[in-house]
Amino acid sequence: MNSDAPAVHYKRRVFEAEDPAFKGHFTVDFAVTPPPIAEKPAKDSGPEHQGLREDPVGVGHTGLPPRTSYFTDKEFDHLASQDTKPLLITLHGLSGGSYEVYLRHVLDPLIRASPDGEKTGIPGGEWEALVVNSRGCAGSKITSSILYNARATWDVRQVVKWARKTWPNRPLYGIGYSLGANILTNYLGEEGDACPLRAAVIVSNPWKLEPSNLALQRTWLGLEIYSKTMGNNMRRLFETHREEILKNTSLREEEIVKLKYLHEFDRAVQCATWGYPTEGAYYRDASSADSVLAIRIPTFCIHARDDPIACDEAVPYEEIKQNPWVVMCASSGGGHLAWFEMGGGRWHAKPATAFLNTMQRHVDFDRIEAPELGPTGPHGGHQTPFSFDPVRRMAHVTGSAAYH
Repeated sequence: MNSDAPAVHYKRRVFEAEDPAFKGHFTVDFAVTPPPIAEKPAKDSGPEHQGLREDPVGVGHTGLPPRTSYFTDKEFDHLASQDTKPLLITLHGLSGGSYEVYLRHVLDPLIRASPDGEKTGIPGGEWEALVVNSRGCAGSKITSSILYNARATWDVRQVVKWARKTWPNRPLYGIGYSLGANILTNYLGEEGDACPLRAAVIVSNPWKLEPSNLALQRTWLGLEIYSKTMGNNMRRLFETHREEILKNTSLREEEIVKLKYLHEFDRAVQCATWGYPTEGAYYRDASSADSVLAIRIPTFCIHARDDPIACDEAVPYEEIKQNPWVVMCASSGGGHLAWFEMGGGRWHAKPATAFLNTMQRHVDFDRIEAPELGPTGPHGGHQTPFSFDPVRRMAHVTGSAAYH
């Protein structure tokens, strides 16, 4: 964790999943004003500010990230308000969390205390912000055998609905990074023209997971550095939550502990958890390249063409061109969630925050005229009997419109 990066402070709340198909708990970290620093280091994560370190919901944690404590029940119950401050909902990358440097570079300039912001809200800036941690990530505990996957839109959907109910007047926005970008893109496509978010930012999305994963396996650097690192991270996540995860008796612990690469983890864990026959089938089904066609809110995508993980050949350039709601910014360099600048900054934070501030300050969403998107396929002559649905899934929840 880079100590030179912006220091964003959070208070956490544990949510119980409302969808019976995806039972369990997950955590949401809310950006707050920096509280007083504790006199002694916290036992579970190092130097820390004062605050509640025991989960009032009773689920607990494996270790709180730095600058993070819990809301008391009273604090959480009094979050609701009628203010009109914009709220940014963030999804992090694979096995990450609210502590990640790349997302703090975006949050900090938005939530930094300002004279206008101090009147309402909890961080004191012009924007409010929260991070939805994937199950088991950022020191959170899981309470079922379910972790998450690349199309796990159920938790963010619940948080968006909760935020809309809690703050009925706040404009809602979303941003996702890497795997979180893939999840957010799938969510935007699933919601379509009923999406509660006003606009979204997609950063370093792997888009087509199968070619992205095959590209990793083609080179020594991709396989032995990137894929191995991600595979090790996911294996450690399994080891942290071993007892709960192994309640899924289709998993074989003796295989999982020997895994080295990300695709091996996906084959042994994700396929067995979600019912996919192969990791290739999982990658094809969970990819978001087609979902981009169904997006109906302003969406800004940021991508580095030299990204070794979200490879350029997996970017759906043609699909993006066909959707006037989506625009792509593809830089020649920047790597994966990197874009390092002299002095420690991250370049992606500039266009991301500029887009969000422009959407909030200068766009009258009530006056946006939705562009007419004509039907695809031949015009005249033979009329195709097929209907293309960009968010139709091979693995789906029977009877559910959201996960079809």
